[in-house]
Amino acid sequence: MKIAILAPIAWHIPPRKYGPWEHVAGSLADGLAMRGIDVTLFATMQAKTKARLEAIIPEPYLESRTRTWSIRVAEDLHFSHCFERAGGFELIHSHVNCYPLAFAPLVRTPILTTLHGSALLEPQTHPLYLRFKHLPYVSISNAERLGLPELNYVATVYNGIDLSQFTFRERAGTYLTFLGRAGPAKGMHLAIEIARRAGLPLRIAAHIPDDYREYFQNRITPMLSGQIEFVGEVGPPQRDELLGGALALLHPTTVPEPFGLTLVEAQATGTPVIGFNKGSVPELVRHGETGFVVEDVDQAVAAIPRLEEINRARCRRWIETRFTIEKMVDGYIEVYRRIIEGLQ
Repeated sequence: MKIAILAPIAWHIPPRKYGPWEHVAGSLADGLAMRGIDVTLFATMQAKTKARLEAIIPEPYLESRTRTWSIRVAEDLHFSHCFERAGGFELIHSHVNCYPLAFAPLVRTPILTTLHGSALLEPQTHPLYLRFKHLPYVSISNAERLGLPELNYVATVYNGIDLSQFTFRERAGTYLTFLGRAGPAKGMHLAIEIARRAGLPLRIAAHIPDDYREYFQNRITPMLSGQIEFVGEVGPPQRDELLGGALALLHPTTVPEPFGLTLVEAQATGTPVIGFNKGSVPELVRHGETGFVVEDVDQAVAAIPRLEEINRARCRRWIETRFTIEKMVDGYIEVYRRIIEGLQ
């Protein structure tokens, strides 16, 4: 196999802190390379990878302090750099939403797209997906397919994590935690309400995008206190400590969740999840076994006294069986084989 992985270029690969899509694309490229597959990662010049690296953009555009070019220009250059070289690959695997699909009629190389939420959460992208609905797609959860059921789904391949980055801890902590992107969709304000009503400390770690700063400043900052602590954005070591030391991870999402890496990461440390029943949450959390899938704030508060029923070792085993990088690589290799052999 000769595979091209078209990665996003917003954040570093591997991510220093935030960067879930970059995590998946970079981990997949490394995993394929370690299996002896001829794989090329199209990313930025700063990316670190075990695969062959191809790059035209010097640094991640959301981490650059010196760039004079627009995001649109950077991404168009990045996409065209990959598709100019399409003839050298048996398959191009895109992790950057719908936009590279516009190049599909210009190349003979098959294009596989992994959906990372846009088809589910961004209806403005649907016309482009539907124009190319016959091409192969991978969903990262079964729930994600509900956004655009018309697409040609060839598999669901769950995102995987590197278990060596997550330390299993047998004993539960005394605080609740929220980890993710700051914004109303992720329900940070609801996590604060849950913690307040439960009378427990809450430690919040989050990336704050520019378009959510007003939400954070106006709605979240006034609620911070000795009980509700914002610890900022965390990298892998701090994330491991934060999640592993918690009583539970709160995930009160207000929109359907396409996947939710933080849910998997928490359970990998042994920490159960209390998450709202939206999108992929019931696929990632085994209700009553690795956490609780609830409908609202009232049920979330009521679930907290039941956390003592959860066996933290079971949480870890659940992740080991379904959500590792090795499992993810296995799934994609099978998808590649079927597409290259013309079985899809």
